[in-house]
Amino acid sequence: MPGAPLAAEAHKPEDHMSLDHDLARIAGQERRLRFPRFDSPTAWEIGAQLKAAAEATGASVTIEIRVAGQTLFFYAMEGTAPVNADWARRKRNVTELYGRSSYAVGLDLRRSGGSLEEQPGLPTRDYAAHGGSFPLALEGSGPIGTITVSGLPQREDHAMIVAVLAAYLGLSAAEFALDDERAG
Repeated sequence: MPGAPLAAEAHKPEDHMSLDHDLARIAGQERRLRFPRFDSPTAWEIGAQLKAAAEATGASVTIEIRVAGQTLFFYAMEGTAPVNADWARRKRNVTELYGRSSYAVGLDLRRSGGSLEEQPGLPTRDYAAHGGSFPLALEGSGPIGTITVSGLPQREDHAMIVAVLAAYLGLSAAEFALDDERAG
C-alpha cells in the first residue's frame, strides 16, 4: 500500500519516543482542559469557536458536542460530506467508551501494534481510534461528554479542539500543543 510504513519501520525507537511524548502531552491536556460547569450555552459557544477556527484556516469540518448522550451542538460546514458525520460518530464512540481522546487511544494502539478489532474486539464500522474526539470533563470529575471534529488529518482535528478549549478556558494554547513549532 503506497505511503504505508513498512512493518520494520512501525516500531523504530524514535517512533516510540515520539508516541510516548504525544501520549504524555495528551494526558496533560485531558487532565487540565476541564470546565467548572458545562451547559447548552457553553456548548454553543465552544461549537461556534471551533467553526470560527476552521474558517480561519479555510478548513471544512463537522463539529459535534455531546453531553450524557445528548447532542448539544452539531454543525457540518459547507464542503463536508455525510462521511464526516459518520467519522465523528465513530471517533466519539471511542472517546465515550474509553473516557480518553480518540487520538490517545489510537496512539496507544499504534505503540502496542494492536487495533480496536484485535484487542477489545470492536467493529471498525462503529469505532475509529483516529484523532478528533476529546473527552468533555468537569473539574473534579470524570468525562461527561465529548467534543468531536472531523474533516482534517487526525492530528489537526485533535489540535483544533485542544487550542479552542485552552483559549475558552483562558489558558495558553501553546502550553498544550503537541508540537512546539505548531503552537504559534
